[in-house]
Amino acid sequence: MDRTQDPAAPVLLFDSGVGGLTVLAELRRLLPQAPVVYVADTAGLPYGTKTEAQIAARVAGLLGRLTERLKPRLVCIACNTASTIALGMVREVLEVPIVGTVPAIKPAAALTRSGVIGLLGTQATIRQSYVDRLEHEFAAGKRLLRHGAPDLVEAAEAKLRGETPDPQAIAFAAGALRSMPGGPDIDTVVLACTHFPLLEDELAVAFGTGVNFVHGAAGIARQIARVLEGQEFVRKHPDYALTTRQGASWAAYARALAGYGIEGVGAV
Repeated sequence: MDRTQDPAAPVLLFDSGVGGLTVLAELRRLLPQAPVVYVADTAGLPYGTKTEAQIAARVAGLLGRLTERLKPRLVCIACNTASTIALGMVREVLEVPIVGTVPAIKPAAALTRSGVIGLLGTQATIRQSYVDRLEHEFAAGKRLLRHGAPDLVEAAEAKLRGETPDPQAIAFAAGALRSMPGGPDIDTVVLACTHFPLLEDELAVAFGTGVNFVHGAAGIARQIARVLEGQEFVRKHPDYALTTRQGASWAAYARALAGYGIEGVGAV
């Protein structure tokens, strides 16, 4: 049976860790009946410190094996770093619809009043020419200040485990943007990593009043819904997660995962 016609064929949500759960939360609102398999490449975390070649090879290889195994109706790369580097390659090699994740520069440019936008992402994301093109196309005449904040990834993961995220990592990220020329005028911040919306409350305190935060989770979910419009969904078993590295730490995520409708974790 063709995978797009199988009512039980899942949506595959892929991320380096748990950041893609922010996309899953939005997808649940639009398509609560859609079966989902969440995949976390925890053995490869963090992506932001790897080279482009390493990320492209790893993501394409993993998704190639997973699509053969799981027969998804759609793959969502719920990771800004992986999308900005590997999205084109993955679309070339996989015969399944692919939805990627890109920094929400366009809505941020429409929202800013001061004309100064901050962007928090991984080191790999902020240096991509893809981000340059988004800035040129959608934020011409604005000032986009970028900061690579790898420590926020671990802070977000810690928060989801029920721990207190590192306040120094959050304060440092906000301070780095504020200290740049024009930084005091930032009124809009793009959270260009799917992990970072998990820390929006903490970041709001660090940046102070009058700052709006923008991320792409809702837009990604809408795009998935558009691609899957008219398809039938049947959930034959509870949704579950797969990870490339299991261990005691994943037990700490159990309660949080259950809150996103994920029951059980297996190995890739």
